[in-house]
Amino acid sequence: MAEMSEEDQQILDYLRDSVAKGDQYFRAKRIAKGVGLTAKQVGARLPRLADSADDVEIEKWGRAKSTTWRVTPGA
Repeated sequence: MAEMSEEDQQILDYLRDSVAKGDQYFRAKRIAKGVGLTAKQVGARLPRLADSADDVEIEKWGRAKSTTWRVTPGA
């Protein structure tokens, strides 16, 4: 991944750590709480990170009240 903002890096680090602990499903609100951003800021970045992250697979999984993201180790 080329130029990455500090916020993007924080989100990816949080996701990597969580996936390593066995977590797979996330909502932006949960990620935001873990990295100190708003859910809106996280939600806006996740689609872009899904396209560009190499070490984790980020997939839009479901939508109820808010989008659920499935994150698994990358290939």
